[in-house]
Amino acid sequence: MSEQLICKNLKLGYEGTVVTENLNFTVSSGDYLCIVGENGSGKSTLIKTLLKLREPMDGEIITGDGLKRNEIGYLPQQTVVQKDFPASVREIVLSGCLNRCGMRPFYNAGEKALAEENMRKMDITHLAKRCYRELSGGQQQRVLLARALCATRKMLLLDEPVAGLDPKVTQEMYELIHKLNKDDGITVIMVSHDICAAIRYATHILHIEKHPLFFGTKEDYLQSKVGKAFTELYSGGTGGECDE
Repeated sequence: MSEQLICKNLKLGYEGTVVTENLNFTVSSGDYLCIVGENGSGKSTLIKTLLKLREPMDGEIITGDGLKRNEIGYLPQQTVVQKDFPASVREIVLSGCLNRCGMRPFYNAGEKALAEENMRKMDITHLAKRCYRELSGGQQQRVLLARALCATRKMLLLDEPVAGLDPKVTQEMYELIHKLNKDDGITVIMVSHDICAAIRYATHILHIEKHPLFFGTKEDYLQSKVGKAFTELYSGGTGGECDE
């Protein structure tokens, strides 16, 4: 597998405050990386830095396998404003093609076809003319995932993609993301507080705090001291709930 993302000695923070440092990890094509850690450990800051929405305080991020930083699909945490966005489903999905347009003030036939294909993958074609703000939370996330797919054929970054969704819809979202990874070969990098459910599909785990605690395969993480302690804590102390 080709290396798509290499992070070397990253130091992340804002306004002069270091959130996490000494981050070293590699993401290869087809990987499913789950980023875990306590609140405030720098997970969302790392995602924003990978997207060039924030500059690292130190270190470097190298892309490979033909991946450009502006070609990474992004599903952000939803805000109240986003949930009330007054546009149609088709318009929002199409907007994921903006980077493909360059200086063109319109979408071409290929971009429109790509939007239709991704709406079909997310099973939202029947919602194409509906106003986004009228949809349920699960439907809105499918729309945003279809939009993210229009921006990439290689890598998706997902920041808490199931936050606020009910258990049934949450499971459906995880299955959709897993299918994109397995069947379409799209690399997935996901931040999630739903530790046991999220890592069930992961191939690799990055556990970060002020200093990184672990990077490696899911199997090694579940057998590690930090992995056992963290997964037991978030499974309510029942033990074993995060096993495959």
